[in-house]
Amino acid sequence: MSETRYPTLEVLLSKVRDCRACEQYLPLGPRPVLRASETARILIVGQAPGARVHTTGIPWDDPSGERLRTWMGINKNIFYDQSHIAIIPMGYCYPGRGKGGDLPPRRECAELWLDQLLAKLPRIELTLLVGQYAQRYFLGNRRKRSLTETTREWQEYAPQYFPLPHPSPRNTPWFNSNPWFEQQLLPVLRARIEALHAS
Repeated sequence: MSETRYPTLEVLLSKVRDCRACEQYLPLGPRPVLRASETARILIVGQAPGARVHTTGIPWDDPSGERLRTWMGINKNIFYDQSHIAIIPMGYCYPGRGKGGDLPPRRECAELWLDQLLAKLPRIELTLLVGQYAQRYFLGNRRKRSLTETTREWQEYAPQYFPLPHPSPRNTPWFNSNPWFEQQLLPVLRARIEALHAS
């Protein structure tokens, strides 16, 4: 698709929310969950909505979201202020469950919409890449062999990008095994977010 097909971000978001490209594969049907504003300076790119987020229509409205906000050092009011923070996952609808948890985000979302959305967010200065799918898309061959290695080398991508693990409670063993994440990366991330929000 051409990046100039839709005249404004608002029109584009309306088209994305009406998208039915992979309706036949979605167990709960389509309900694209994302939010953005042309004034946003921070972008959060996660995986795909979970079942609870599908129900509420509110991104990161779950325990993972609580942990993510703690990592960022902000409250819900700031987190959900789309004039400052855009939230665009790699997949916009709940993909269903597999053996090990939720299925991966469907490819159609990024293929159809992501570049167009990014083109209409000219003020983004910081992008949080939450999980391997976001890191693969945005970092390409710059990423390391694993999510752990990519996150450990976060200074290579900062200040534009911060690679993060998914904040799911399922990843608690990872957090316990990698104390450097909380000790080294998170203080820098919080300072960067505070500076962007204050300026």
